[in-house]
Amino acid sequence: MESSSSSSFVILSAFIISFFLLTSSPLKALAQQDNFLQCIASHSNQSMPQLYVPKSPSFLSVLQSSIYNLRFTSPATPKPLFIITPNHESQIRAVVVCSKKHGLKITVRSGGHDFEGLSYRANVPFVLIDLVNFRTIDVNIKDNSAWVQAGATLGEVYYRIAEKSPVHGFPAGACPTVGVGGHISGGGFGLMVRKYGMAADHVLDARIINAKGEILDRKTMGEDLFWAIRGGGVTSFGVLLAWKIRLVPVPPTVTVSTMAKTLEQGATELVHKWQSVASYGVPDKLSIALHVGVVDTSNNNNGTGIGSGRTIQATFTTLFLGPIAQLLQVMEKKFPELGMKQEDCKEMKWVESTKNCRISEMEHQ
Repeated sequence: MESSSSSSFVILSAFIISFFLLTSSPLKALAQQDNFLQCIASHSNQSMPQLYVPKSPSFLSVLQSSIYNLRFTSPATPKPLFIITPNHESQIRAVVVCSKKHGLKITVRSGGHDFEGLSYRANVPFVLIDLVNFRTIDVNIKDNSAWVQAGATLGEVYYRIAEKSPVHGFPAGACPTVGVGGHISGGGFGLMVRKYGMAADHVLDARIINAKGEILDRKTMGEDLFWAIRGGGVTSFGVLLAWKIRLVPVPPTVTVSTMAKTLEQGATELVHKWQSVASYGVPDKLSIALHVGVVDTSNNNNGTGIGSGRTIQATFTTLFLGPIAQLLQVMEKKFPELGMKQEDCKEMKWVESTKNCRISEMEHQ
């Protein structure tokens, strides 16, 4: 009898402990959530930012809205405790201060073209700041500059510049949905790179929020930090609010060409020549980007007589800052092996070229 009572007591005790552990964890999480929200409310000069938690109906749709690597849409991928889409700088400052206070990591997403998932996942409890609402673009043609908020996309930047001037541009990437925040902070490669260098080379000023919640510009952050965020990744040092960029001159007419060659059409030899063509005195207003991939030839023969299977294809995307006639003269002298003809080319305005020069595989970063 005594043994039976002891066994019952042990079982009951184990049940109570298990129940306590199962219920205390959600309660602790709820308490942490409430404390975090109260902290944000007390530190923000504006109303509360839009905030999503895992139980919010829109949580997954907001989280996955700009995830381009489907590997990170699986249930096994760590999810943020909060997704915050601020509308004002003070709301971001509040998130930074409160995340630090509660020991939460911060990830920042501008466009989401991040195949490594660094902007929307982490192995520790974290908060995701999505800058989707920070996309104001203020173009000043008089001093050849523009202030661009971090959540704006390259396509939006190009469009706003073209609204003000047909002979101004910006030397950044060719994928219009890439966010300028991460793109420029990583350097910013595009098809005008030979003429003007990287996008980061044309940053005149910046506004960031550091770990202390201070809003800094180029003067207050100092030249060392200003140098670091232009290529070294802003999120190592704070949350980017906006870039001030220098606009560059572009001609009224540019020429675009996209030519694809398979192995059977001499792709190997063309790629070999392409690697050295820039050293042959090619003018800097000509850029030729290369993308190599596998294509299915089962439904067409690509002019090679191949009726089925797969092959390697090299795609050469050309941007020339000038008319077709000048481009063909250069290509005939410097890269005749490609066999570029007038029908392979199209003249257009520079802003139109930003949606025609699709080398997006190179820019999902």
